[in-house]
Amino acid sequence: MQVGIIVAAYLLAPFIIVVLFKRYRLVRQIGTVLIAYAIGVLMALFDLIPTGDALGAESMMSAQKLIQNLTVPLAIPLMLFNCDFRLWTKSLPKTISALLGGVLSIIIAVVSAFFIFKNSGISDLPNVAGMMTGIYTGGTMNFYALGAALNVNPTTITLTYTFEMLVTFPLILFLVGGGYKVFRKILPFQDESMVLQSAELSEIEENGIENYSGMTSRKVFPRMLLALLISVLMLGVAAVVSLLTVGKLNELIIILIITTLAIVSSFFKFIRQLPKTFELGMFFILIFSVVVASQFDIYSIKMEALNLGLFVLYIMLVSVIVHIIFSRITKVPGDLFTVAHVGLLCSSPFIPPIVGAMKNKKVLISGIVIGLIGYAIGTYLGVALSFFLEKLI
Repeated sequence: MQVGIIVAAYLLAPFIIVVLFKRYRLVRQIGTVLIAYAIGVLMALFDLIPTGDALGAESMMSAQKLIQNLTVPLAIPLMLFNCDFRLWTKSLPKTISALLGGVLSIIIAVVSAFFIFKNSGISDLPNVAGMMTGIYTGGTMNFYALGAALNVNPTTITLTYTFEMLVTFPLILFLVGGGYKVFRKILPFQDESMVLQSAELSEIEENGIENYSGMTSRKVFPRMLLALLISVLMLGVAAVVSLLTVGKLNELIIILIITTLAIVSSFFKFIRQLPKTFELGMFFILIFSVVVASQFDIYSIKMEALNLGLFVLYIMLVSVIVHIIFSRITKVPGDLFTVAHVGLLCSSPFIPPIVGAMKNKKVLISGIVIGLIGYAIGTYLGVALSFFLEKLI
């Protein structure tokens, strides 16, 4: 009975979060994923989740694993369907420079952090490095996808994400509060005119990246369900391929196949114009976030965990510094650098608030595009780096 109630709470949490998101500006500023994470941690801290030898603990673990194994593979295609990667071809060379500089800076930061913290006692360091690469080139979706694909312990996932938020959230506050002016002084290059698509720009300005209005309307709901069906079919195809190639359901193979199929599908106009697929994908990500965060075990935090926090802090600081160096070399303007780094570190939904603070609409589409490219490459890059670093142990 208790397990059933908790599972129901997992499934209902996104609806509550979305209601709060639509009603309160503060919730929109904090972000839906962070709210979901907070709900899960509170469930764990108040000992609502049966663990260890408690009655129903085994059933609870099975339910949690099933939810985790389904939500991320379903979310990935839904969140990528609406991505118009052709926008990439409309961007100027400076945008390309900002993206490449950002990705290289993250790789350099993660690899150097791996060698510095190699003997610091951080559990499963190569896979943690892979997850950090994923989240800093595409955001939470890639982070959780990599956690599932690389079979990382849920406590390690939660701890890593906790420290990531602790170091990234102050950066966002710094930028929104006027910190972007610092980067304008460090990178005082001329702002070239960006190619803007007026219809896309006005839609983003008006509704932001996440817009949950109208999801249940007669025009939207059936087509949104069609997108979900396509996502389920992709999951089925990936599962069959995994069974045929390795004889079992391999999460890594499934995630990579689904990501590839979703990117290819996004180039078809019919798929790309299916409404509200990103928001529906976010529902699954929110469920996953609550489930993972609810497995948080505060008693598992030891002194060694502080090294994990330093590991995450090092990556964030070094990636910013190295990206600035690349941007100086390639003469990327300060505002474009800002949206590029935020798009990679925090994903596309964080771009409009930053652009609003900077009052520079010209970099909006560039920031969105960089964030979308990050979504697309983050999982591949995280897996590759994890495997590479594993060989160096």
